[in-house]
Amino acid sequence: MKQILFVLAFVALGTTYAVAQSGPTMTFDVTTVDYGNIDKGSEPLRKFKFTNTGNEPLIIKNAKGSCGCTVPKYPQEPIMPGESNFIEVRYDTQRVGAFNKTVTITTNEAADTKTLTIKGEVKAPATQEAVPASSGGLKQ
Repeated sequence: MKQILFVLAFVALGTTYAVAQSGPTMTFDVTTVDYGNIDKGSEPLRKFKFTNTGNEPLIIKNAKGSCGCTVPKYPQEPIMPGESNFIEVRYDTQRVGAFNKTVTITTNEAADTKTLTIKGEVKAPATQEAVPASSGGLKQ
């Protein structure tokens, strides 16, 4: 009886492992990009590299920023097993102040969403001190 239970447990674990290993798997190099302290109007584009480490084609169905200031762009074609690609994210660097935004990616994976984060702070341009106007040689 113990042997039968052991064999059934072993088969159940093996089946669970096999199921977990099938399908597409989107694996990112990093899931958070810190812009750091940047000047207003700085380069807005950052890229998140990912690889399909699964055994079936990965299909990205959608990528949505948490607000209109965060605009993602994603590959429209399937990503084959072993292939890499990028999710591009643009943040509106005309907005001064700290930011912490997310991009939600929907795929054909078992856990069908992934979340990427961008953060940083956009600094206002340094203001120039007003130079006093010259009197232009006029006498009072």
